[in-house]
Amino acid sequence: MSNTAGAPARTLYLVDASLYIFRAWHSMPDEFRGADGWPTNAVHGFARFLLELLDRARPQHIAIAFDEALDSCFRNTLYPAYKANRDPAPEELKRQFGHCRALCAALGLSVLGHREYEADDLIGSACIGARTQGFRSVIVSADKDLSQLLGDHDEQWDFARGQRWGADGVPARHGVQARQIADYLALTGDAVDNIPGVPGIGSKTAAALLAHFDTLDALLERIDEVPYLRLRGAASCATRLRANRELALLCRQLSTIACDVPLAGSDTHFARGDADGAGLAALCEDLRFGPMTRRRLHDAAGLAFLPA
Repeated sequence: MSNTAGAPARTLYLVDASLYIFRAWHSMPDEFRGADGWPTNAVHGFARFLLELLDRARPQHIAIAFDEALDSCFRNTLYPAYKANRDPAPEELKRQFGHCRALCAALGLSVLGHREYEADDLIGSACIGARTQGFRSVIVSADKDLSQLLGDHDEQWDFARGQRWGADGVPARHGVQARQIADYLALTGDAVDNIPGVPGIGSKTAAALLAHFDTLDALLERIDEVPYLRLRGAASCATRLRANRELALLCRQLSTIACDVPLAGSDTHFARGDADGAGLAALCEDLRFGPMTRRRLHDAAGLAFLPA
């Protein structure tokens, strides 16, 4: 858990929507269909997650971040192979992303999306911006990349596993400090995002190097010291670092979350807005939600539910 002494009184919840939509897509049975006959299993699962989150956290300030930059992200310009190892989402899933966005909007929740930035960047920009206004953030995601954002009073919440941790809990999970995550990934790479890292440098070596040098910049400036470290294969490690200096710096660019994206709604710190009753009712009908889910959605939105 994060340090709560002197913690800001207001909390902003930042949700990595794609993680929970993909999880629902893979875990929910393919038996749900909307009025148009298309699958709706992902949006049904995402709605359940969202309802549980709203019920447990009762957030007054919350933003739901979506990935729109699937192949138009600035990282693809820097490195065309970025995330090239992933299969494109099928049309059955793409349509459900739109339904999930519409559901969040109908509930009065702020929705974040951008053609050039990923959900991580939107979350990072919201987190850092809100911090300057006296907020702490709770980042709802299991993604290790997001741990680099954690400040003294922030938390990351792996909702599915019921685990929460602050910056002081990152070393036990990843072997490095929260502020070192991007440098760490620059060295080890990240197979999930197709970031290569420095060939031959694994997690233990990367953690040991950062424990000694603190930052990637200091490590690259003092490569001559590496062969003298009590580190297995230290000499060959130095050779690899010299040969792949520019690659390491590129990988850090790819791994570093952008925190300067201008975001609509940040002026109100993503305060929950009024729900759209008509829009919510139409979605419930189009997506063929059952009466229990409809009632829970209306309760979460602060709207009366009148069964047909």
